[in-house]
Amino acid sequence: MATIDTVRTLLGDTLGLGARTQGLTASTPLLGNLPELDSMAVVELVTRLEAEFDIRIHDDDISAETFATLGSLTAFVDDKL
Repeated sequence: MATIDTVRTLLGDTLGLGARTQGLTASTPLLGNLPELDSMAVVELVTRLEAEFDIRIHDDDISAETFATLGSLTAFVDDKL
């Protein structure tokens, strides 16, 4: 499975997006576009990304740019790998 597909699935599961998950593309804005993506959801998503990809995400790695789009989040994970 491609990284973007796994990130999409984790995002959808974490936020409870259901069928809306399938409509997420690399250019889909996340912050400000998905009301479910609040600060607590970001923490949960980061934890799930760390577990799924066996990566370590530090607090100072997290920025609005990282969570700007599904593509930027996927690129961030790819960089960590």
